[in-house]
Order: sequence, then structure tokens, then C-alpha cells
Amino acid sequence: MRSEQLSFFLPGTNGKGVLLIHGLTGAPAEMKLVARQLNRRGYSVHAPLLAGHGEDIRTLRRTHWEDWLASVVRGSEFLAERTQAVFAAGICVGGKLSLLAAKRRPDLIKAVAIYSPCFHYDGWDVPRHYTMLSPHIGWLSRVPFLDRLNFRENQSLGIKDDRMRRLVEDMAGEGMLDKFPGRGIVEMYRLGKALRGTLPEIQTPTLILHAEEDDLSNPRHALYISDHIGGPHELKWIKDSYHMIHLDRQHRQVAEFTANFFEAGHAEARI
Repeated sequence: MRSEQLSFFLPGTNGKGVLLIHGLTGAPAEMKLVARQLNRRGYSVHAPLLAGHGEDIRTLRRTHWEDWLASVVRGSEFLAERTQAVFAAGICVGGKLSLLAAKRRPDLIKAVAIYSPCFHYDGWDVPRHYTMLSPHIGWLSRVPFLDRLNFRENQSLGIKDDRMRRLVEDMAGEGMLDKFPGRGIVEMYRLGKALRGTLPEIQTPTLILHAEEDDLSNPRHALYISDHIGGPHELKWIKDSYHMIHLDRQHRQVAEFTANFFEAGHAEARI
């Protein structure tokens, strides 16, 4: 199966595990840099492939955000069988799914790190017409055939560093897709709506990391989560990176912040 080929697991030494969740149209391969850093800190790391991903646009279009969430919950169960404590971290859509999975399975997921949260694309490098339309994707999704349109990545791929961008371009054979299906963006909107509606109820300790120069997602999204989430949380800003902070110039810092948060007292208290 494609999921078994693209997902990966790195056994650790400290008895704790981190579930790493890729973003929309992404694949587990994009989580490898952070995974290696966490693994060096002793964590077991599991990066599952989300439902509908890793194949093609047509396959992704057939799935819904609830299917993606089910993939995360299954991943947490897989990791719980192999470790004594489970944490989760994810980029963009993956971060929102991690939070909802933690709310669904608080007995398994003890803390979460969200990288570059995004409810709709409105960063400085997003075309102005899309920035104006994207907050209204809910009612726009009712327009016939809109969900069948495909949208290309911006030129930077959300990565400031040229060398790291070339690395990601070479991941095409590892399940990364170069287009966003309209249906996927609609499901991303619905996922965000579900998360916003439940944020005050979420008690999971949460780390929010967001780039000051995010080209796809305005920093206001991170501030919104910080202002509305019910549980203990920290918000930290990443400098000199774009949206894909887990792949860009500060990916080691992202991993360090993540490990430090998971080792902090408020996260350990839930174990």
C-alpha cells in the first residue's frame, strides 16, 4: 500500500513518541528533517501518510478532512503501542488535525505543537484576488465545479532558503503534489471551522510556532489560536523563514522548541 511505503517510523530511546503530521498535498518525507532532530533527542517518531495523499489530485479530491483526522488518530494509536507517552506536531493543516486528534484522544496525545497555522491563505506572497476570496470559500464552494479547479503552489514553495527549496523539489517522487485541488482547499476551510468552534474547549498543552515572514499564512492566524485556545500554550516566532518552517532555515530551532515544550512540566503533568 502507498501509505506503508511513504509513512515512516524511527524508534527512540526515551520511551516517548512524537507523531509528525504533514500538510495539505504534502507527504511524510517533508517531516524528515524535524524527525531526525527529535529522534536525536531520544524520541520515537512516526510520520503517517494522511488519507488521500501521496497519489494524485484525483485521489485527494475524494477525501474529506474527517478522513485526514482518522489517519492522525490511527497514527497516535500506532505510536501509543510502542511508547509510554505520545505527543503530536504538524504543519498547517497537520497542526490543526493534531489538535483535534488530541481533543478526541486526550488519553493518548499529551501535548501538541502547531507549525504555521492557517485557516485560509492570506500571506504576503498570496495573489491579492485569492486573499480576498479565500475567507469566503465556504459559500464559494457551492458554485458548481469550483471544487474541481486546481491551484499551483507559489514560486517559493513556502521556503525562503534556495538550497532547501531545491531539496523539496526533489521530493516529487516521495508523494508530494505540486497542485492544490479546489476540493482540498474547501476541506481545509471546513477543518478550520471545526477547530475554531472547539478551541475554547481544548485543554491540551499547545506550542504555536509561526514565521514572522510567512508568505502563505498571516501571523494573525497564530495569534487567533493563542487568544482562543482553552488550555496552556506558548506562542513563539520564527525568524528568517517562510511558511514551511519545518523545512526552512530554522528547522533545527523548530525541532528544539518542540522537544523543549514536550519536556516541560505542563506537558509532563498529563502523562
